[in-house]
Amino acid sequence: MSVDVVVSEAELAEMVEQVWVSYLDPEGVSPLIPTYDESQPSEVHSSVSITGSWSGHVVYASSTAAARRAAAAFLAMEMDEVSEADLSDVLGELANIVGGNVKAMLPPGAMLSLPQVVLAPEAATKYPSAERISGLYGTWEGEPVSISMWRSSNDVKQEKTA
Repeated sequence: MSVDVVVSEAELAEMVEQVWVSYLDPEGVSPLIPTYDESQPSEVHSSVSITGSWSGHVVYASSTAAARRAAAAFLAMEMDEVSEADLSDVLGELANIVGGNVKAMLPPGAMLSLPQVVLAPEAATKYPSAERISGLYGTWEGEPVSISMWRSSNDVKQEKTA
């Protein structure tokens, strides 16, 4: 059973802000604008799983246009030069960076999986044994972007019966 650890939305927002200014908007001209809309659409997503002292997932989801913009910024190239492989690599890396920051806040024993990237809406991948516990939802240049945390519901059920 994993320990009860929740990274607050404020802590998650701070992590995402650090990623944004470091990799996607170092000049500070195009910030992620919070919308607080948990139901905003996504066309692509990536995730990392955390197991051990805490079990769950960190999911980065966005429109294809926002993902292409992120890949171009991350790789210092023009948007029309971004290939599908570039898109996939950068989406995976963004989930990995945020997931690594979340893992660093957990007790020892947490392990991070390799990123999984799906060039399809977040709704195409379900986490049937997990519940969303936190998230940052916003727009970047008018396109939806979200970073959410999901906790294994198996742990929740075990804690309630313990």
